[in-house]
Amino acid sequence: MALNVFDHDEYRPPVWKSYLYQLQQEAPHPRRLTCTCEVDKRPKYYGREYHGMISREEADQLLSVAEGSYLIRESQRQPGTYTLALRFGNQTRNFRLYHDGKHFVGEKRFESIHDLVTDGLITLYIETKAAEYIAKMTINPIYEHIGYTTLNKEPTLKKHLPMCEEVPDGPVSLGDGGDQERLTSLVRRATLKENDHATKYEKVHSFKVHTFRGPHWCEYCANFMWGLIAQGVKCADCGLNVHKQCSKMVPNDCKPDLKHVKKVYSCDLTTLVKAHNSKRPMVVDMCIQEIESRGVQSEGLYRISGFSDLIEDVKLAFDRDGEKADISVNVYEDINIITGALKLYFRDLPIPIITYDAYPRFMEAAKITDPDKCLEAHHEALKLLPPAHCETLRYLMAHLKRVIHNEKDNLMNAENLGIVFGPTLMRAPDLDAMTALNDIRYQRQVVETLIKNEDILF
Repeated sequence: MALNVFDHDEYRPPVWKSYLYQLQQEAPHPRRLTCTCEVDKRPKYYGREYHGMISREEADQLLSVAEGSYLIRESQRQPGTYTLALRFGNQTRNFRLYHDGKHFVGEKRFESIHDLVTDGLITLYIETKAAEYIAKMTINPIYEHIGYTTLNKEPTLKKHLPMCEEVPDGPVSLGDGGDQERLTSLVRRATLKENDHATKYEKVHSFKVHTFRGPHWCEYCANFMWGLIAQGVKCADCGLNVHKQCSKMVPNDCKPDLKHVKKVYSCDLTTLVKAHNSKRPMVVDMCIQEIESRGVQSEGLYRISGFSDLIEDVKLAFDRDGEKADISVNVYEDINIITGALKLYFRDLPIPIITYDAYPRFMEAAKITDPDKCLEAHHEALKLLPPAHCETLRYLMAHLKRVIHNEKDNLMNAENLGIVFGPTLMRAPDLDAMTALNDIRYQRQVVETLIKNEDILF
């Protein structure tokens, strides 16, 4: 029985454009022109396509036999360097050829000369035949009409699916049988309703050059991603696949997929909260709730260190189990283990909770002696933080304010907590050791100011 997943009044599957795919199929095939005589000092990483030191004119004459023909020659002008001579468009094109374990003439690196030439012929053919088409690919993207999402959940196939699985890119079909259909990351947004209570944080995509196995289509412009390797880029956090040129047009609306976010600690803060669809990292919420439920009056709270091996256990539990991690008193009786795990989370952030961009403004604010102007400067500096960072910092400062309300028992005041959390929440961006050392007292002052004035600064 066919699965009627989509309400056609609300959603139309994207039409994947085949023009560039057809051009790739039409591209000339590589024809290796072998050298019939023995050549002295042939590099071991070249085969019979190496013809030694011959001139451009000789290479042009040899290659005139067929489109796609290629050979390798040693340069006469620069002995010891090598040139790939390739016949395309009824003329011979010469490319400086390099080898560092792989063959390359540009950014892409290939295991064999044959693959390099195949990819080169595809690129030359498509960019020659479709230059104007490629230049206009991003003008009318399907992305703006459909969007995408990636939630790592099993689908319930009904109208307005809460979540769906992912499949390789390309035309989407809904088949018969018991197997649930798998949808691309692009199509899935059309099946989702935004959670009205979810905090909407902006997040840039983490695009990295990617080699796609088999035909793939761009999830921004719906055009084919041509070439043999490195055909486009893939977001490491949400799995979105797009052309490199299209990646510059994609909005900052990455919705990380839990299957791409492998850990809790050392994960970018905004990436983590978007992957879990939460306001703050669950490790922050859970640790603070545990501390306030049983340890806020503990003497030396946050100053006394817990046993490092057990703190590492808590970290591993969060990385492995996420919000299901058990940090209760039954497992970790010493509250200093939980405070240690929370501090470690902040220290392990790749971008500190007070970001490198905002750091100088906080340092400037801390140096202002006029109380009112100092508060205003801190308020302005907070505006530079990404929303997820600012919300997490607000929650932490409200917690630390409750800690100092119990100073009579825990002996921790705002100054003590500033000493503990200053270097934990902010790090100097590429400063020399002496400057970084001088900044420590201002880091303490920043945290102290944020704690004391949490209610008016946030």
